[in-house]
Amino acid sequence: MTAKIHPTAVVDKSAELSADVEIGPGCVIGPNVKVGERSKLIAHVFIESHTEIGKDNTIFPFALLGGTPQDLSYEGEPTRLVLGDNNVIREHATLHRGTARGRSVTNVGDHCLIMGNCHIAHDCKVGNNVIMAQTATIGGHVQVGDFAFLSGLSGVHQHGRVGRYAFVGASALMTTDLIPFGLAIGNHAHLSGLNVVGLKRRGFSRDQIHDLRAAYRLLFAEEGTFQERIEDCALTYADNPEVMEIVNFIRDDAARPLCMPRD
Repeated sequence: MTAKIHPTAVVDKSAELSADVEIGPGCVIGPNVKVGERSKLIAHVFIESHTEIGKDNTIFPFALLGGTPQDLSYEGEPTRLVLGDNNVIREHATLHRGTARGRSVTNVGDHCLIMGNCHIAHDCKVGNNVIMAQTATIGGHVQVGDFAFLSGLSGVHQHGRVGRYAFVGASALMTTDLIPFGLAIGNHAHLSGLNVVGLKRRGFSRDQIHDLRAAYRLLFAEEGTFQERIEDCALTYADNPEVMEIVNFIRDDAARPLCMPRD
């Protein structure tokens, strides 16, 4: 099978299109682009350059992939955007390539839903099964863990981190790092507990959620210093992988401060 290319589409001669790819009307595919099997560009999609798209992706009209990074340090280096498999990219979403002074690549994993008008900036690393609702935006160098949910109109400051299974509320502005399994709301955002609803939906057991809640209460109690509470939590839950994921996330040397509960 060969790719199906609409006669109004423009495809650079260096582009590599796998079997069963569908390129709809008005699409433009620039140089050094690879599109994986059965991926579908519905119409008027612009893939600028140096972009790798995996299998079974669906990209809706007026999305821009592999765009030039909005970074004054960028001087035309051949940086990349790499998109995994089974993703849905909706209308007017923009996903930019990396920068030479950053990671040189922007990554989006598998099974993600990037809704309309969302923006994934240069050098970001987005995991698997991530949902970004309408107009959610992440700045340069942001890391988003698997199964995270960024609600509509939310934003994450450059160099920020959003942990696995975390939930960022609608219109929340994240200038801090959100722990795995955490829930953040507000502008500027504060930690408002655990993403319990999301954990239940994803099949976490009652015991797992109970341990995460107990660890959360220990970490963000008023007794002792925060560092002491981190160490107490690490000792108490040393054999609990979910709790230790939170502990290690906090211990990481990060560019942004940690999102904390409101006083």
